[in-house]
Amino acid sequence: MTVKSKATKTAEKSAGADKLDILIAGAGYVGLASAVAVKHARPNLRVAVVDAAPADAWQKDNRASAIAAAACRMLEQLDVWHRVAPQAQAITEMIITDSRTADPVRPVFLTFDGEVGEGEPFAHMIANRDLNGALRPRAAELGIDIIQGVGVQGFETDGGGITVQLADGASLRSRLLVAADGVRSRLRDLAGIKTVHWDYGQSGIVCTVAHERPHNGRAVEHFLPSGPFAILPLKGNRSSLVWAERTEEAERLVNGDEMIFEAELERRFGLELGEIRVENKPRAWPLGLTLSRSFVAPRVALAGDAAHGIHPIAGQGLNLGFRDVAALAEVIVEADRLGQDIGALDVLERYQQWRRFDTVQMGVTTDVLTRLFSNDSTPLRFARDFGLGLVERLPRLKDFFIRQAAGLSPHTPKLLRGEPI
Repeated sequence: MTVKSKATKTAEKSAGADKLDILIAGAGYVGLASAVAVKHARPNLRVAVVDAAPADAWQKDNRASAIAAAACRMLEQLDVWHRVAPQAQAITEMIITDSRTADPVRPVFLTFDGEVGEGEPFAHMIANRDLNGALRPRAAELGIDIIQGVGVQGFETDGGGITVQLADGASLRSRLLVAADGVRSRLRDLAGIKTVHWDYGQSGIVCTVAHERPHNGRAVEHFLPSGPFAILPLKGNRSSLVWAERTEEAERLVNGDEMIFEAELERRFGLELGEIRVENKPRAWPLGLTLSRSFVAPRVALAGDAAHGIHPIAGQGLNLGFRDVAALAEVIVEADRLGQDIGALDVLERYQQWRRFDTVQMGVTTDVLTRLFSNDSTPLRFARDFGLGLVERLPRLKDFFIRQAAGLSPHTPKLLRGEPI
């Protein structure tokens, strides 16, 4: 006798008597946004999401992310932004400095105005759990089942679809499997897709701090010899920190004495916002570059960190994933409208062609920036400071960079322009 778990029964119910059109592995913001984007445009498609993590795991994520203007437009088009907006903090200004940790003065080399248009900030900061918590009720409204606590064990493809085996014995049939299961994607490996990867020898320390004085929406990125130290504004007198440090030092700081951590933090944070207090336990994440050699395989498409993992130096990780969401949804919806097989390789190749160049370009850009700014070489410091100063004096170039950061580049998918698919 086989005893079926609750997750197994939910999975079988999701598939119904026939099969799913799309099964998405990964209930992070990329997986959920992909499900919502497709179902919002094509209610007839049967979409489900599976995730190996426990049902409440997303509520324990203390990180925050920058959502570019284009991604905000997409969320508004998907009827999600109004759920996020009350918790979102607009970035009204960004300043960049380059100095050593012990320097008494940190000269500002570059400043960016926070708007790409009147009343439209180039980015907002939002806690990951708030973003996830906004996508989940929208998915429920659209009839998308989210199956928590069970992951994908394996799959087999054939001419008509893909049969997916879940870890607890359930079997689902779908036309397309979307892998949004993170930078260490199991599905990517099962699909036989190789990656290009290297490690920077850095870890990103992430935590939230409360401070005495208001930040007024200003984001600050200090380029220090060991890596960038970013102060990103959150609602209230609070900020999210992304602190790149050499891995050995990062591990020592987050696992050591709290007083030592706070002392090192204050040296980097400065006194401009008054007294600071760490709100949650800091965590360290290894930093590297991971680029998938292919974004697709028969009946399988990669999205988000499963397709690419980049350094947070430019704050584009989440936004790169949302570009995948918008492009994949548009390809799937247009193929379905034309009566094409949404899981066929020639259809998925359109998604890959749309996304690969942008992804490789962003990966190379962040790699160059990381190597250029994470050092204490005097010649390199002179060259980069000269370059920052040059951009500061050229308004058109500054405007180009801010629009790129906002995701408002040419050939953007419709959702990122705020248009329906």
